[in-house]
Amino acid sequence: MERVLAAGIFAMAISILAGPKFIDFMRRKEFGQHIREEGPADHHIKQGTPTMGGLLIVISMIIPFLALSHYTQAGLTVFFVTLGCGAIGFIDDWFKVRHRRSLGLNGRWKLLLLAGITAGVGWSAHDLGLSRDIYAPVLDWRIGLSYGFYVLLFLIIAGSANGANLTDGIDGLAVGVGMIALITLTAMNVVTWIRSAPSTELRDASALDLAILGAAITGGAIGFLWYNAFPAEVFMGDTGSMAIGGAIGAFAVMTKTELLLLLIGGIFVVEALSVILQVFSFRYSGRRLFLMAPIHHHFAMKAWSETKIMVRFWILAAIMCAAAFALYYRYYLDFRALR
Repeated sequence: MERVLAAGIFAMAISILAGPKFIDFMRRKEFGQHIREEGPADHHIKQGTPTMGGLLIVISMIIPFLALSHYTQAGLTVFFVTLGCGAIGFIDDWFKVRHRRSLGLNGRWKLLLLAGITAGVGWSAHDLGLSRDIYAPVLDWRIGLSYGFYVLLFLIIAGSANGANLTDGIDGLAVGVGMIALITLTAMNVVTWIRSAPSTELRDASALDLAILGAAITGGAIGFLWYNAFPAEVFMGDTGSMAIGGAIGAFAVMTKTELLLLLIGGIFVVEALSVILQVFSFRYSGRRLFLMAPIHHHFAMKAWSETKIMVRFWILAAIMCAAAFALYYRYYLDFRALR
């Protein structure tokens, strides 16, 4: 348990202390955000704000995890998914900064790279002997997917990464929602570790490793939020949003809580669905369901302040994550059986 707390505190300290120099470096190099012309009018004042701040989160979590980890396969799988998705986001951010535009890496390349990461997760899940069944709490159903499980893995990893990316449109929104989800996943793994055996030496090292990693990413995200809170001094860009989203998706796979991801990442799901529904409605009826998508922009167009949107989305995320934790505690604690 001490390792979990130490990882979070260590990562937070690195992020907060390194923040000012990192932001100053990004300003001097003119690595600024380019705002879409079709975005909300009041967002244009953010043009040029340093971006790629997700590097601060990723770098901050690497050192504590490597220093405190037991290097279990489950923990390393989520660690490398976080780095891999963050790298995809970094390439996307680099293209935007280099070409001074709001469009980055082609969407097809993103999906192809995410498919490669998913293949690695699929191999690891198979090697660990994780069940290809999906557990449905309350109903107590185990739904067999056979090889369809690997298709689901792609939907989880790509969906989580892109859902977090779509949520990153208002100061503090995506990182705050991601932190709430990561804290929930960390708590789940701490409980799993404690309940796995009476003796500390016999407890599930994988659960402890996942908790250490979750705490490290959360600590890095808290430090980043110190500078990303409204008005933001730095944006995390795709580097941070895809790293956080990918990590959350990988956590769900390694802990066999795939269906709970609908609650843990509920805000990401809503944001992604709002875009899908907007496109579908406009294409087939010529009407827009929302003033602008993703849905946080809809509320911005209705003159809600960024702080109000951020806090209310955080509250909704906390409620959904609390429900997910309650379901986990009630139905998922037979961790080995679910594997």
